[in-house]
Amino acid sequence: MTTITRFAPSPTGWLHIGNLRAALFNYAIARQNGGTFILRIDDTDQERSKPEYKEGVRDVLTWLGINWDDTVAQSDRLERYNAARDQLIADGRLYECFETPVELDLKRKKQLNMGKPPVYDRAALSLTEAQKQAYRDEGRRPHWRFKLDLERVEWDDGIMGPISIDCTSVSDPVLIKETGQILYTFASPVDDVDMNITDIVRGSDHVTNTATQIQIMRALGGTVPRFAHHSLLTGPQGEALSKRLGTLALRDLREQGIAAEAVLSLMARLGSSQPVVLVDGIDDVVKGFDIGTFGSAPTKFDFEDLWPLTARHLARLEAGDVADTLDAAGVPADLQPAFWHAVKGNVTKLDDVAPWWDLFRDGGTAVVADEDRDFAAQAFDLLGDPPYAADTWSDWTGRVKDATGRKGKQLFMPLRLAVTGQARGPEMADVMPLLQKKPTL
Repeated sequence: MTTITRFAPSPTGWLHIGNLRAALFNYAIARQNGGTFILRIDDTDQERSKPEYKEGVRDVLTWLGINWDDTVAQSDRLERYNAARDQLIADGRLYECFETPVELDLKRKKQLNMGKPPVYDRAALSLTEAQKQAYRDEGRRPHWRFKLDLERVEWDDGIMGPISIDCTSVSDPVLIKETGQILYTFASPVDDVDMNITDIVRGSDHVTNTATQIQIMRALGGTVPRFAHHSLLTGPQGEALSKRLGTLALRDLREQGIAAEAVLSLMARLGSSQPVVLVDGIDDVVKGFDIGTFGSAPTKFDFEDLWPLTARHLARLEAGDVADTLDAAGVPADLQPAFWHAVKGNVTKLDDVAPWWDLFRDGGTAVVADEDRDFAAQAFDLLGDPPYAADTWSDWTGRVKDATGRKGKQLFMPLRLAVTGQARGPEMADVMPLLQKKPTL
C-alpha cells in the first residue's frame, strides 16, 4: 500500500511555528516510504479564510524545502461534502437539531450543576416532523450532528501509545452549522477517506476529535489511517504558546533573519529523545526522522534557540552561497571570498554582514582607554598605508612589541579596539587585508 500523508492548515492566519511539526512529520513519513504528500487547504470557513494566508502557507513551506505532490482546497469539494451528508442522513447517522446557543448553554450549565458531564442529550432525535416544522416556521435553521455509536474507540497511537476514548462521554459532534458551513470535524474525515490517507500526525489537542472522526470514517465505509499525536509546544517557562503566536509566524521568523535550516533543525528534534543537530536541509530531516523517539509531554520552545543554529548554519556557507547579500552590502567581487571567510563566524544573521563591510571600508570608531592613548598613537605611527597583506598584523604587532615592550593581551586587545572599535570579531590577520583606509584615532 502506498503511504499517503497530508498537511491540512486552515488559512485563517499566518502559518506559525506550532503548525510546522505536523507538516514536518507528515512530510518525513511520506518521503521515507516513497509515498505521497498532499497539501490540503482546510478553507471551509470562507469568512475567515484569506487568499494571502493560503499563499503564505505555500511560501513558507517552499522556503523550508517542503514540497508537495498534490494540493487540494476544501472549498472546491463542497459538492462531495453534500453527498457525504446525504449518505449519513440516509443511514441515520446525521440528524438535525434546532437548539439555539443560549439553550445549549443552559443545558450544559444544568448538567454541570447536577454533577453530570456536559454531553448533548440527543433531545433532537425525539422531535416529530411537526415540531421540526414549527421551529422552521419560527425562522430557526438546523445544525446537524453525527450520531456516535456509544462505544469505546481505540487505536495504537504512534506517539502516545494505546488510546481508548469512551464515546458515551462525548457529545455528538456538530458537523454542519445552521449557516450550512461544513465544519472541520466533517470535511477532514471525508477528505481522508477519499484521498486514501494512510498516516496522520497532528497535535495532541485533536485526540478526542480523532475518536469521533474514526467513527465518521467507518460510517462512510473508509479505512481508518494510522494516527500519531505530537505534544503541544509551550513557551520556555511552560506558558501557553498561543499568547505569543503573533511573533512566531514562520514568515516573521524568516523576515527577522532566521535561517530555514535552523527552523528545520530545531523543530525536527524538539520533543524527541534525539539531540538537536544542525541539518543542511529537508532531506537531512527525512533521513533522521523517527516518530518513535517523540514523547507526549508538553514541549518547551524558546525562540532564542534559533539564533545560534542560524549562526552555525551561516558559518558553514561559502561566499558564493551568500553572493546576493555580499553584493547588496557593496563588497567588491574580488574581496568577497576573503571578506566572507573573515566574518562568517561573527554573524548571527545575514543582516549583520553589511555593518562589517562598512567598518572595513570606512574604518571603525576607535575605542581607546585613556591609559592606552599614547600607546595607540605610537602603534599607528608604525603602521603604513593600505593595501595590507595577510602578514601585516603579525609584522605590525611585532614592531609595536619591540617599540613599547608590551605583549600578550596588553598588546593585542588595545590594538584590536583601536582598529575596529570591537572587543570581539574576526581574526585581525584576516581583517587587515580588508581595510580600505588606514585606521585613525
